[in-house]
Order: sequence, then C-alpha cells, then structure tokens
Amino acid sequence: MIFRGTNNEYMHLETINSENCFLLKKHLENSLSLLWITQDGTILEIDNHQFTFNKNQIVSLTDFNSIKVISVTQLIHLKFNKPFYCIAHNDSEVGCKGLLFFGAQRVPIITIPEEEIEKFEVLIRMLSIEMESKDDLQIEMLQMMLKRLLIMCTRLHKLQNNLQNTDSQTLDLVREFNLLVETHFKTNHAVSDYANMLHKSPKTLSNHFSKTYNKTPLQFIQERLILEAKRSLHYTDKPIKEIAYDLGFDDVQGFSRFFKNKEGISPTEFKLKVN
Repeated sequence: MIFRGTNNEYMHLETINSENCFLLKKHLENSLSLLWITQDGTILEIDNHQFTFNKNQIVSLTDFNSIKVISVTQLIHLKFNKPFYCIAHNDSEVGCKGLLFFGAQRVPIITIPEEEIEKFEVLIRMLSIEMESKDDLQIEMLQMMLKRLLIMCTRLHKLQNNLQNTDSQTLDLVREFNLLVETHFKTNHAVSDYANMLHKSPKTLSNHFSKTYNKTPLQFIQERLILEAKRSLHYTDKPIKEIAYDLGFDDVQGFSRFFKNKEGISPTEFKLKVN
C-alpha cells in the first residue's frame, strides 16, 4: 500500500516475502525504513555485512544503506520520505535522530519483547486500515501512527542498548553529534570540527561519549569514513583515487594508509576480495 501526498509526501507499507523481495532494493531519496521481521530465516547483506534475523526483530535503515537479499521469509516493510515526516525537524516529538537513524550503530536492530508484540501488531493494522482512507485527515492520521511507532522503537532501542539511564543532556549531545557526522563526515574528519559546531570543547565532547559508549568521537568519525569507503569500493565502479577525493582525502596514498590501518588490507585488496 502506498500513500502519496500533494507535496511529494510518500509512505509505503508492504508485507515482503520471497516473491516481492525486490522491493527492498527500491531506492527512494531522503527516505527511512523500518523492517519488522515476522518469520525466522531472513538473511540480508547490508553494507557488505551479512545478517541473519530472528522473528520480531526490527531493523532501521536509511536510503544510503546498500541491501542485498540472500533469503527472505516474511517481513513488514515501512518506508517514508522526508516530506512525509522529517525526524530531524521533529526530533522533540520522537527523539529517534541519532539513535534509530543516523546513529552510532551501523545497523540499529531491536527485538520486540513478547509482551510488546501485540502493541506493534495493532499499530500496523491501524496503519494498514488508514492507508485505505481517502479524506483530508489521512496524512495527519498516518503521521500520528508513524510517530507512535518511532517512539515505541526508540524506547526499546534505549532499553536494549543500556541508554535509558543516560542523562538527557549527554544523550542529546551524542545524538546531535551522530547526525552532524552523517552530514559532514566527507569534509570534516577532526573531532574539533564537530565540537565547534556543537559549541563544546573536544574534551567536553569526549567526556560525554565516555558516559555512553566505549568508543571515542574520533572512532565514530573514522568508522563512518570506513563504512562509506567500503560501500563505494563494493557497490560502485569508481576508481580508488576518486573515492579518496570524495571522502575528503588530499591524496590516494593518505586514503590507502588510513584504510589499511583500519581494515588490515589495502583498498585494492578489499575491492578484489568483495568483487
């Protein structure tokens, strides 16, 4: 089922199986997706990493994630674009920016507890029913139910990643940092760049991270660079020199040293390995 609004708003709710799994690879610019695995046995390669999912796991994806279908049993796919609902502009409503989407984890995955499954099932049924409505209030109803779904997922994410007791100031700062990295990682490689954007000192930023993660802000920046490099090497035909410049490196030698230091092999060796 697809909703299209008058101002380019888009939402797609679909049950995916082996017959229509090609829909998972359909690209939509500035879109976000939730995949609710409803049967065991689904295997997806996401950004060159293979995941075997269990029933009642939910995966959060953005439009830059590269997906290869290995095996699909059954899942529910909900996709919406930025004009339909912008999580950055509406962060005060759902608080999922930098956690479910554009977060520190490469692929955020949550598990729905047994006692919560019915709530998710009812909400998906309500979304399905509302997708069939054709009146002036339809988009408001769909947005309201999407917000509820995002809040439910965000709560589980915090609980299952031990973030529920993190003070709000620290968590908000980390979430904002994550979104800034996603926006500027190709041009800004230093922690001080992001500290300036957040009007904090690099030391203050690092101190907040130490309360939340076992990684430093610099590690998050570098991991995002490596992730994008591996995507480009695996899924595009760009020369290594072009990839290096796209990621903000002054020369291919500097990029190659950085990549080998993090991955243990050169970009050329990686490209041969995955292709």
